[in-house]
Amino acid sequence: MDMVTAAAALPWGGGSPAWIDVPERSKSAFMELKRRKVHRYVIFKIDDRREEIVVEKTGAPGESYDDFTASLPADDCRYAVYDLDFVSDDNCRKSKIFFISWSPSDSRIRAKTIYAVSRNQFRHELDGVHFEIQATDPDDMDLEVLRGRANRT
Repeated sequence: MDMVTAAAALPWGGGSPAWIDVPERSKSAFMELKRRKVHRYVIFKIDDRREEIVVEKTGAPGESYDDFTASLPADDCRYAVYDLDFVSDDNCRKSKIFFISWSPSDSRIRAKTIYAVSRNQFRHELDGVHFEIQATDPDDMDLEVLRGRANRT
């Protein structure tokens, strides 16, 4: 199925793009997190016109994981990247970047579909992500889940 056919088959109609644009400012926010450690996390959303993925919020380096999770809506989907600093099992300080696809149970079916269809394309725009998590409830992305994944490397 080509992209035009895929777009026509989606529940919001053929007028919406199957590939949602990732503007430079969204890619730059990720690079600032990755290279310069300017952000602890970046939360992205698909804009209201469903044309591009935009930065909704950034977290300062000193913000906690609780600050991050509190910034995610309980009833709508988002993408996020989180820079986890941790001490490994061999007592080394490390940092790993997680890509989180947040799709809570209470979000609309249309939003879940749009985010699911565009997830892989967006994720591949973010070179340098170490792990990916798909979460439908806070337990799926508990801090201990992230630490456990990070320590297995």
